[in-house]
Amino acid sequence: MILSGRGVSAVLGPTNTGKTHFAIERMVAHGSGMIGLPLRLLAREVYTRVVERVGVKNVALVTGEEKISPPNARFSVCTVEALPRETKAAFVAIDEIQLAGDLERGHIFTDRLLHLRGREETLLLGSATMKSILLQLLPGITIVERPRLSQLFYAGQKKITRLPQRTAIVAFSADEVYAIAELIRRQRGGAAVVLGALSPRTRNAQVGLYQEGDVEYLVATDAIGMGLNLDVDHVAFAQDRKFDGYQFRNLNSGELGQIAGRAGRHIKDGTFGVTGRVNPFDDELVERLETHVFDPVKVLQWRTAQFDYSSIAGLQRSLDAVPRIEGLTRALPATDQQALEFLSRYPEIADIADRPERVEKLWEACALPDYRRITPAQHADLIQSLYFDLVRRGTVNEDFLADQVRRADRTDGEIDTLSARIAQIRTWTYVSNRPGWLADPTHWQEKTREIEDRLSDALHERLTKRFVDRRTSVLMKRLRENAMLEAEISVNGDVFVEGHAMGQLSGFRFTPISGMEGPDAKAVEAAAHRALALEFEARAARLHASGNGDLAIGSDGLVRWVGDPVARLVGTDHILHPRVIVLADEQLTGAARDHVAARIERFVNHHISTVLKPLDDLSRAEDLQGLAKGLAFQLVENLGVLFRRDVADDVKSLDQDGRASMRRYGVRFGAYHIFMPALLKPAPAELITLLWALKHDGLDKPGYGDLIPVLAAGRTSVVTDASYERMFYKLAGFRFLGKRAVRIDILERLADLIRPLLQWKPGSNARPDGAYDGRRFVTTTAMLSILGATPDDMEEILKGLGYRADSVSAEEAAAFLAAHKPSASETAEAAKPEADTVDDADQPAVDAEPEPAVSEPAAEAAAPENVTVAEEGVAGAEPADAAEPKPVLLWRPGGRNDNQRPAGRPAGDRRGANHGQRAAAGDGQATGEPRGDNRRDNRRPDGRRDQPEGGRGKFAGKGERQDRGDRKDRGPRPERDANKSQPARFEAKPPRKEKPVDPDSPFAKLAALKEQMKK
Repeated sequence: MILSGRGVSAVLGPTNTGKTHFAIERMVAHGSGMIGLPLRLLAREVYTRVVERVGVKNVALVTGEEKISPPNARFSVCTVEALPRETKAAFVAIDEIQLAGDLERGHIFTDRLLHLRGREETLLLGSATMKSILLQLLPGITIVERPRLSQLFYAGQKKITRLPQRTAIVAFSADEVYAIAELIRRQRGGAAVVLGALSPRTRNAQVGLYQEGDVEYLVATDAIGMGLNLDVDHVAFAQDRKFDGYQFRNLNSGELGQIAGRAGRHIKDGTFGVTGRVNPFDDELVERLETHVFDPVKVLQWRTAQFDYSSIAGLQRSLDAVPRIEGLTRALPATDQQALEFLSRYPEIADIADRPERVEKLWEACALPDYRRITPAQHADLIQSLYFDLVRRGTVNEDFLADQVRRADRTDGEIDTLSARIAQIRTWTYVSNRPGWLADPTHWQEKTREIEDRLSDALHERLTKRFVDRRTSVLMKRLRENAMLEAEISVNGDVFVEGHAMGQLSGFRFTPISGMEGPDAKAVEAAAHRALALEFEARAARLHASGNGDLAIGSDGLVRWVGDPVARLVGTDHILHPRVIVLADEQLTGAARDHVAARIERFVNHHISTVLKPLDDLSRAEDLQGLAKGLAFQLVENLGVLFRRDVADDVKSLDQDGRASMRRYGVRFGAYHIFMPALLKPAPAELITLLWALKHDGLDKPGYGDLIPVLAAGRTSVVTDASYERMFYKLAGFRFLGKRAVRIDILERLADLIRPLLQWKPGSNARPDGAYDGRRFVTTTAMLSILGATPDDMEEILKGLGYRADSVSAEEAAAFLAAHKPSASETAEAAKPEADTVDDADQPAVDAEPEPAVSEPAAEAAAPENVTVAEEGVAGAEPADAAEPKPVLLWRPGGRNDNQRPAGRPAGDRRGANHGQRAAAGDGQATGEPRGDNRRDNRRPDGRRDQPEGGRGKFAGKGERQDRGDRKDRGPRPERDANKSQPARFEAKPPRKEKPVDPDSPFAKLAALKEQMKK
């Protein structure tokens, strides 16, 4: 074989030397010509440029899958595989000739550069590494070397998230490309994706995203190294190994230089580097890439073009021929030769390929590209089906073709599914473009082209949706253009910038939507804030002029304006005056921020003073003096509730004038508490709980806010939860009494029911319901009803209040009550109204004031199980058929000598499991621990003796005082005898000195009413 290079010119050089542009200019200067390109995508680009120069009617596009052939076309743009081996065109150009050394496609390039010539001019374009081999194979060839128009510099290693804009990131597997693109979407707004497996239409659309500036990053395989003209400033290698169809190997310096050379356009310099897990390039490699000095190509891949079609075996022998010229090497078996090897083993193929024309037809069928990347055996099966149709029918069975095309004609699914369908339809596009293979090729060419375009568009949409944040990309493009962004805010606070949702504006805080990260996201957020500056000022003005109805304080301590949080409350030393912290972005500054803060503070102070008006008025009271002023201060500090035992001495010392002055501010002196009934409502209780939680960091403590719904529901008592912060019960208006908590005002009503039972004296008048012997009482249905409690709960409540129980048998209680039935005259006397003139200056009696307006449940309370005498008015009579009636519990106030046995009673006759147990210490909860005989056991934690709630622990009748524990002042103690039912006798003490009665006191009014009724 004698080859010649006469009339052949080779323009060699690195990337960005203008070689392709020079070839186009030379071609259009001739009357006819053709140019061969390595990629269908690049062929499309060059076709568009030539059409712009000479018109669409003068240019043809010929690839394996696409043909555009105007009748009088003078110029042809083809892939190298579509170039003929001979032509009459005046001009021929072959681009990227260094691919002649490629193991997979090299033999095609070698054959064309050795044999295809133009009548007037032949132009070879490629890398300078081809210079020596061209001079060797084509003596007489003209070599023109062109320098690079711009410089290329090494930029080292950088993280993917720190790569500059207009960067192309190169990887060599689809999985790696997708992973990098996903990371860039989250961090930098999005990336275009270019893979060799994508259809040309999809790749063009993705490249368009990058070229038009919708995204700043391109993630691609080495497909971008083949002549794609991109505005790339930096190329980053995320991988430096690839699978070349036979093995995984490192890229050589020439391949790296081909890809890195995409950085920089025309006279603009470019940079390259590494990223991800790729080690930095060594100095020698960097120097080669920067100076474009690479190892020369020493051999070209070659395969014979003279095939023996006499038989399949003869064809295989011809394919195994070796070149006789130095510089060429026999190519490895390509896809077509591998398919032939498989088909030659099929007996039915050997039988049908019995003459040269059929062997030639078999070799033509084996040229079908494996777009689907399936196994050689599967690909051979498809070729076999097509070959049988071509031999037996003359054309491919169109029913079979229609079925295959129909399966691919679906645009649902994700990226991988659509890519597989595109590969399948590309197979049938190739079949439809083969001459003589179909009866109606035009129809199927149009059909398959339409489906491929539709699938390509769907794939582009999926790629864009997955790897491009359109919102961020558009906004970043506008920022690069230094354009003023247009912001719009919907009625519900959604912020739209340039028509894209950016986040939510709540009050004076802008919250960007999720997914915006990285420096680009910060720039977009800053732009959104700039666009919202006017909105912040307008909102500040509206808030400053808004009414109190537009503002509210939530249980979380946030102040909300028309539903949006605008401030947060923080506790201070003064519990009723929390500090206000405005919740606003930095854009709210100056006078606008001051106006917002001042308006919110005014609202908070007004809200607290309105909801807690009784407490606020008491804190500002100027007419209180002495002890009254000190007691009022303590009441304010304790948010409206004091345990009377804690201030018993102060209450005792407080005169009637001081009491009257405090009553005018809504203070009630109860048996167990000093409190303000107006605060025992849901709204004040909720605010009080919040203020306490703010000061004591209690918003996250267990039980916060859980008791307010109980209060709002009208519950008078509730089962306690050990995990709750105990203070929350008091703040909500409940007294914690062991296993149950009772509303404070209900406990005072309980005291009103118990007081007459302990004030009643046997023989004085009719026995009230529940009274026993003047010192003790039994629980009644009325008590259970107001408490909403069971008999067992009642025991816990009374123990918590300091009462102690004596246990007697049901027979003994029945006999005692039967012996003390009142006469008719006593019953009539009891029916008369009697004024209560008890002065609470000395006794823990409940003031006769109106009850607080708190709802009560109308539930029917069950009768206590430990009382058996129903006919005498005692609640909870035991059924007559009960086998063993339970003992009756007789309740009495506990004292410091409570554990001493009454005289004459045997030690073993003290019944009741809870008899003689201690009362709660400090908070009123019964401990259940037995009290010993040691006097120290009777002491409370504060050192005083254990006494009933509400002062000294004794209830007294008119003109009388009960025993206070001082034996020398007490009357004779009655003897208790279990065998006697006679009532005990009591000796009254001398009447105490009368004190002047406060004319404003309700007791004075009751006394006057009594005197009027007697008259």
